[in-house]
Amino acid sequence: MTSSMASVSLVSAVSAASVVDTDLVQPSVARVKWLAAPTSSAWLEAANARPDLLLIDHAHCERKAAGVALQLMFRYPAEPGLGEALSPLAREELEHFELVLQVLARRGLALRPLPAPAYGARLSKAVRRDEPGRMLDSFLVAGLIEARSHERMALLAAHAADAELRDLYGELLASEARHFGLYWRLVETRFGREVTVARLEQLAAVEVEALTGALTGTEQLRMHAVGVEPVQAMVQTLPAGWIS
Repeated sequence: MTSSMASVSLVSAVSAASVVDTDLVQPSVARVKWLAAPTSSAWLEAANARPDLLLIDHAHCERKAAGVALQLMFRYPAEPGLGEALSPLAREELEHFELVLQVLARRGLALRPLPAPAYGARLSKAVRRDEPGRMLDSFLVAGLIEARSHERMALLAAHAADAELRDLYGELLASEARHFGLYWRLVETRFGREVTVARLEQLAAVEVEALTGALTGTEQLRMHAVGVEPVQAMVQTLPAGWIS
């Protein structure tokens, strides 16, 4: 991105169509404001081909998200208001974990280990090691992961071939949106908007880099597996009042 572009580009999540095609990643109604590039139709095709892997990995994602919230609470035990914000978040993530486990059980599937994609490790590597940069980056990375999850769940809610999955991800959308909004508020109240937006631009670029590439087979399908459209196709001007 050049300096003349917005600090963060906006990304369309889904259109109203019910088929998998390239229109899914064109500008439309739903926008995820943290992300610098939209998910590709190739990722959605893989998700529809392997709902079993998607669900198992989704369960792991919810469990890990609860762990991240708890880890931040333990890392910053004296930070005002942090426990009050993150404790309910951790509980809700575990409720979602249990919900996905129920779906797996109905399908005769068991939770099992899956090799993790490089996504999380790549984002963690971008987190600075010294404070206060570590706090800023940790909150923003957690928010970026929530934002990507929300964007892909929106795609699945509209376009999953499986009706049960459409219902599941439609049910989870509102809470996922709250989650990345929560991390935004935690950062902005501590660091201010200018600092937050500048660093978010940098980390959003790293997030896209971590998702750039193509799956070589559906066995690699994960909630955060590679699969984004070129950034240039979706850069838009950031309007005033872009985050509530």
